[in-house]
Amino acid sequence: MVQHPGSVGQLADLLRQGGYLADRGLATALYLSMSLPRPILLEGEVGVGKTEAAKVLASVFGRRLIRLQCYEGIDTNQALYEWDYARQMLQIRALSEHQVAEGAVDQLFGPKFLLERPLLAAVRAGDQAVLLIDEVDRADDEFEAFLLEVLSDFQISIPEIGTVRAASPPLVVLTSNRTRELHDALKRRCLYHWIGYPPAAREVEIVLVRAPGVAEKLAQSVVSAVNRLRELDLAKPPGVAETIDWARTLDFLGAAELGPQAAEDTLGAVVKERDDLELVREHLEEITSGG
Repeated sequence: MVQHPGSVGQLADLLRQGGYLADRGLATALYLSMSLPRPILLEGEVGVGKTEAAKVLASVFGRRLIRLQCYEGIDTNQALYEWDYARQMLQIRALSEHQVAEGAVDQLFGPKFLLERPLLAAVRAGDQAVLLIDEVDRADDEFEAFLLEVLSDFQISIPEIGTVRAASPPLVVLTSNRTRELHDALKRRCLYHWIGYPPAAREVEIVLVRAPGVAEKLAQSVVSAVNRLRELDLAKPPGVAETIDWARTLDFLGAAELGPQAAEDTLGAVVKERDDLELVREHLEEITSGG
């Protein structure tokens, strides 16, 4: 298995073999992230393939994928490490029935009682891992500042054990849906790439790669309809993931192409908001027309 791509083109080919079609700009950004090495921040609309890029990178290079899913209220313990308090209590009870040896209490905070969380696991794994910090924009400012510190030196201090350092840093992919603006300090630490909706021809190609059983004619009609959906004033425009889901759903139902009735029957595969559904239903003829 290839450990490192020799060129941007080779990386693009490897990603394609893994079922991910990256354009030249994204392939170049990922190649530089792996080569320098530098964390990379991928921003874009929901469903355009930010998370999938990290997953496929881990797969094609045989690295461990370590995912830190960010959310409002996440704290450092949930990202770094925690102590296995239940196991420590069992150990204390066992010790209370026998003579307590010197240093027994210290042993309660030894490695076997340490629960790894994603950041510690990634530092220990080093360049054998891809660390995916997903939806970093959902975390608060304090957690973002903490991440910046960790990404600066890839070492973690555990008072009871010592400092854990990465011999070689993992490949770090951060994703953001821009629910809030990230601070410049974090952006400066990373390479940056914006993933937008692909051109129609490329999106058809993506559908055919990700859902190889789908006929090209059906893929083309679905992509055309999705592009018209994106022109509507939807709360949540469909991403590429929804395009693939819609094509798979229609193919499973035996549809040769996308007509108004087939679209009506399967809208739940592509539109996920009630108000959006009502708006789309008002424009079904227009959305599914070939013109």
